[in-house]
Amino acid sequence: MTKLMCVLGWLSRYSLLTIIAVGVGAADTAVAQEKPAEPAVKALNNAVLSKLPFNNQDDFQDAARGFIATLPDALVTGPNGNVVFSQKDYAFLEGAAPDTVNPSLWRQAQLNHQHGLFKVVEGVYQVRGIDLSNMTILEGDTGLIVVDTLLSVETAKAALDLYYQHRPRRPVVAVIYTHTHADHWGGVKGVTNEADVASGKVAVLAPEGFLEHAVSEGMIAGNAQRRRSLYQFGPLLPKGERGQVDGGLGKTISLGSLSLIPPTDIIRKSGEKRIIDGVEIIFAMAPETEAPAELYMYYPRFKVLNMAEVATHNFHNLLPLRGTEVRDALAWSKHLGEAVETFGDESEAVIAQHHWPVFGKDRARNFLINQRDLYKYEHDQTVRLMNQGFTAPEIAEQLELPASLANQWENRGYYGTVRHNAKAIYQKYLGWYDDNPANLDPLPPVEAAKKYVAYMGGADAVIRRAREDFKNGEYRFVAEVANKLVFADASNQEARDLAADAYEQLGYLAESATWRNAYLYAAFELRHGTAKVSRGQALNPGTIKSIPTEMMFDLLGVQLNGPKADGRHIVINWNFTDAQTSFVLTLQHSVLTYIANKQDAAADASLTLTRDALDGIMLRRVTFPGAVQSGQIKVAGQAEKVDELFSLLDTFNPNFEIVEPKRPSN
Repeated sequence: MTKLMCVLGWLSRYSLLTIIAVGVGAADTAVAQEKPAEPAVKALNNAVLSKLPFNNQDDFQDAARGFIATLPDALVTGPNGNVVFSQKDYAFLEGAAPDTVNPSLWRQAQLNHQHGLFKVVEGVYQVRGIDLSNMTILEGDTGLIVVDTLLSVETAKAALDLYYQHRPRRPVVAVIYTHTHADHWGGVKGVTNEADVASGKVAVLAPEGFLEHAVSEGMIAGNAQRRRSLYQFGPLLPKGERGQVDGGLGKTISLGSLSLIPPTDIIRKSGEKRIIDGVEIIFAMAPETEAPAELYMYYPRFKVLNMAEVATHNFHNLLPLRGTEVRDALAWSKHLGEAVETFGDESEAVIAQHHWPVFGKDRARNFLINQRDLYKYEHDQTVRLMNQGFTAPEIAEQLELPASLANQWENRGYYGTVRHNAKAIYQKYLGWYDDNPANLDPLPPVEAAKKYVAYMGGADAVIRRAREDFKNGEYRFVAEVANKLVFADASNQEARDLAADAYEQLGYLAESATWRNAYLYAAFELRHGTAKVSRGQALNPGTIKSIPTEMMFDLLGVQLNGPKADGRHIVINWNFTDAQTSFVLTLQHSVLTYIANKQDAAADASLTLTRDALDGIMLRRVTFPGAVQSGQIKVAGQAEKVDELFSLLDTFNPNFEIVEPKRPSN
């Protein structure tokens, strides 16, 4: 039976959000092609049980502590009855881990399956498990302070409504965004509105640089990140023991409406304090850790330290699989060290905007120390090996955490991993090139694959040998070889099946939720073809008004088809009547440049418009000719030059191939 699912096209983890509709009839038949775990996988997963302290149930006790109530199945629906979030499909997460899931990841998936309203201490409450992130609610003298507003308006409203069902109905007096990722601000209009913020009834606080990064991160590279996010998060995978079981940081992502209200109060340095409705909050800055602009905070009244996303119950990403700017492991460790020294001796509980709290001074302090030393060890040992001449893959292969760190559950790689975080550190310092000239200008994937297969005796010989390696449990190498076969000939069904089988077994072994999702979704696409998603875009009606016009022109610049624009010269003046701003936009040398607050008397055309008119074009609600015809844009000069410019802009293919050769876009 064919069904229509709404899935998240991408989170710039999570920057601007695009909801995409996907026809996934193939997902309904996917179960028939999923394979059981191979004997080698069963043995390796079973061995995990003796390597880690599964008898330690502290996390389960902390995750359940203070439970008040929840929504049935954590179900949140939209205005049309559409499912925005639900944990119903995760009911299978009971009992011992099956052979097809790493037991450590199964444990994390069970913890992330808990949901509802929880009391941390008197006056501090959290709603957990009805979105990827948490909402923290502080009770002031007369009102509420909401820390992070989840990803969607619908889940944010549901979270606040759940709180109101069991606590006094006090007004929201402040919202705090801890950092720039959309799962921490996208639901803001579910807890307040622009009128109350504009009037001063509600304050909105955020770290310095928040707005710039919140609206720009992922916009320039948005199409690529959206596509790659299907691999990282696995939203099209069936939920189940052979499919998607978790997201690492939380169960999964909500599929509702994104909103953004700009902050009214900016936190610029550590040690800044605010007293909001009688509640003192001490802020600490942690930029370039999990987000370019991030803060955490201490609440002296409650003796609770909120680490935002700087300390969570897993090893975080230094470079997410979907792609972002690489993060700074050394800075991350230092910020955690500052938290230990500044707040560690007085914090009776540590909470975060993902996962569950840690209770008790000693346990909370040790939690922070373990996280601090995790990032420091990964950084220092990667750089040590790097300075001995080892390359990124060589470092990743030999780097292991000492038992004193590896046996701490909060240090396990459910989201980031020791392996790919080591490669991220290498990239930060040395970049992609390993200084071996053989890797300076290698053949591209298709051409190289054809040569490899030919050198190895042809596809049949390669498949025959690879099947023997598969039987021996050498799935990593089989995946590498089968990938060459697919890139040499994408129509070779035997090669596609072999690659899918290898990816699948690697997924069953993965402790990281993101690695599991990536492997299993690779198998899914090789078996069923590339999912056809609606053509997404890097802009959203809920956030576009917060985007500076300069960024709009930057986005046009990366859409310009340089070879197509070769030899063209176009100059256009832009005059925005509502914002009282002007720009001159120039196409020259196949490059789009702009200058603010300037006009060119010799421009080919001059446009008079409002920012709303430009927003409509960027959101594809109207074409440029349509906006001119309707009077939204007035053109003086050569209108055909503007048409010519827009004709040179590429429309990105949201369905580009990843585990097989690229095909021409339609």
